[in-house]
Amino acid sequence: MSNLDQITAVLRTDTGQVRDHNEDFVSYWQPSNAEEEQKHGWLYIVADGVGGADAGEVASEMTSQQTIEHYLAHEDEPDWGKRLLNAMHAANSELRQFVLERNDNSRMATTMVAAVLQENHAYISNVGDSRGYLWRDGRIQQITKDQSLVAKLVEEGAITEEEAQFHPRRNVILYSLGSERSPQIDLFEQELEPDDMLLLCSDGLTRHVLDEEIALVMAENEPGEATDILIHRANERGGEDNISVAIIRYAGSTAVAPQKSAQPNKTSLVVAAGQPATQQTTSRPALWIYTLALGLVQALLIFLVWFLLRV
Repeated sequence: MSNLDQITAVLRTDTGQVRDHNEDFVSYWQPSNAEEEQKHGWLYIVADGVGGADAGEVASEMTSQQTIEHYLAHEDEPDWGKRLLNAMHAANSELRQFVLERNDNSRMATTMVAAVLQENHAYISNVGDSRGYLWRDGRIQQITKDQSLVAKLVEEGAITEEEAQFHPRRNVILYSLGSERSPQIDLFEQELEPDDMLLLCSDGLTRHVLDEEIALVMAENEPGEATDILIHRANERGGEDNISVAIIRYAGSTAVAPQKSAQPNKTSLVVAAGQPATQQTTSRPALWIYTLALGLVQALLIFLVWFLLRV
């Protein structure tokens, strides 16, 4: 079964409202014919660099490009999930070697979430807190697991999911590419059904927009419009970090390739052929009502936390 003309992909990254440059990077590889598709499938990546200055920006771009290069170079590996993991580990080794040769004591690391589509299967791998979701029939489910301190505390029952949203160490990640010789990289396999969508994103989105709201935006809009709305929504609510969103829809027209913006305050967008690359700043009335209700709930939670801390 071929996915040519059956996949629509939109990848976009934005600097946000607080950072002065973008350390996120979005990348992809798509086949141009059936032979290439049979060898490699379809590959999409969102990486969130850490390290400050140019370090995070270099780390996210380098590891994304090296992951794609190593993945394409090993078509002899029959297990596509293992092939993706090996590519990410190879990119990790090359980043560590680059830092060693640079010898300027800079810290370069990046989180990453990557997805390979083969026929009606998706192999999704992640390291750190960049996430992969499955959208199906109006509902969204997180496929990946955050490799973060607060996620570990929630898993162990030390704090609740509500407490995790306001935890002072919620940005601490446990694993990343570049930070150690052999980081933990998780792999998940997902069977796809017609009209399913995958969402890959950095934490710049999920710290401001709830899963239920993401699901509603994806249900009511085409992938190109949905990426615009989600990034705009995160920016409206503070844009405290760089924001990257990739939406891949199974069934549809083949997408056009994305390019990362050379200017830090610009965005990168790839849309399916024939769709305009314009920013969506409005939504339907029901969505605004839903958003207002969520905002009131969040404000109430913040007030309760403040009140309990004063007692």
